[in-house]
Amino acid sequence: MTQINEPAVGRRRFLTGMTGALAAGSMIQVSAENGALAAQSAKLPKPGEFPVRVIASDNGLEATRRAYDLIQQGADVLDACIAGVNIVEDDPNDMTVGYGGLPNEDGVVELDAAVMHGPTHRAGSVAALQKIKNPSKVAKLVMEQTDHVLLVGEGALKFARAHGFKEEDLLTEKARKIWLYWRQKRDQDDDWIEPPDELLDPEVKKYFKRPTGTIHCAAIDARGDISCTTTTSGLAFKLAGRVGDSPIVGAGLYVDNAVGSCGSTGRGEANLLNLSSSTAVGLMRAGRSPKDAGLEMLRRIAANTVPRLCDKDGRPNYDLTFYLIAKNGDYAAVSLWGPAKFAITDAKGTRHEASVSLYERAAK
Repeated sequence: MTQINEPAVGRRRFLTGMTGALAAGSMIQVSAENGALAAQSAKLPKPGEFPVRVIASDNGLEATRRAYDLIQQGADVLDACIAGVNIVEDDPNDMTVGYGGLPNEDGVVELDAAVMHGPTHRAGSVAALQKIKNPSKVAKLVMEQTDHVLLVGEGALKFARAHGFKEEDLLTEKARKIWLYWRQKRDQDDDWIEPPDELLDPEVKKYFKRPTGTIHCAAIDARGDISCTTTTSGLAFKLAGRVGDSPIVGAGLYVDNAVGSCGSTGRGEANLLNLSSSTAVGLMRAGRSPKDAGLEMLRRIAANTVPRLCDKDGRPNYDLTFYLIAKNGDYAAVSLWGPAKFAITDAKGTRHEASVSLYERAAK
């Protein structure tokens, strides 16, 4: 009996030792991160003296201006960000967000959005929402008025209706023409005939390449509170019901009020597979700057990209950008491909700044 039990005892001792070693390793990592955070916290401004700052994707210049003004007037930092992106959601000329966003493959506009409030560490989001042009507002109500984080599809629409949102046709004439041209040229074996090039509306020609786009907006106020929102119509001509990274907390955006925030625009599937926003904030917790945390995430994403999505040099053939704010007010936007830019408003004014890029496109 002894000879039979000894290996079992040995295995138990081995497994116990391994469990203890793993636990010890985790404790060491957590201790190191907490130590880094404590060191950063010791250098922070006093409450009321943090640099007020709003950053956004490059289509959010006016969004940052509005959010900054509202914060200076005393608005909650999340309310300010949402009011900022509402400008873009309402703009029919932005084909990637809200009203006028490009539809799915069936010609139906489906919107995604998420919000996250740093001071309370709460979040809300909606996905595949139809007929409501301000999904960011609905996402905030999910956060405030439910015990859930994410509502989708018909359930999200019913929830919006219950809160007084009016249903609207979000497909503008411009977006319909672009979708129709895509549909006509998609398959040479179907019964759609591609129109002659000379008959195409010049506005349609701008979208020959399948566009992607979103708006992310993040801000820090004078108290050092951080919040952000991301809103999008998603990938143009997507499969009906497709959900990208934008409404997924930890991917499309994430906030730790003691550390900072990260959000994204670009290829949502790549971001989803790496849960990049929460991971980037974790890197900042461990002492990385916003720029270094964002670049590290881009390197990981590039390394995990499947060959069919790479160019001849093995680099991703898509784009992805992260927008990061640290607790001390430091900020960065980092893109897979440059040159690129992002929007910012702070004490220096409203402007575009250059993103940091992992790769640079060859000059034409």
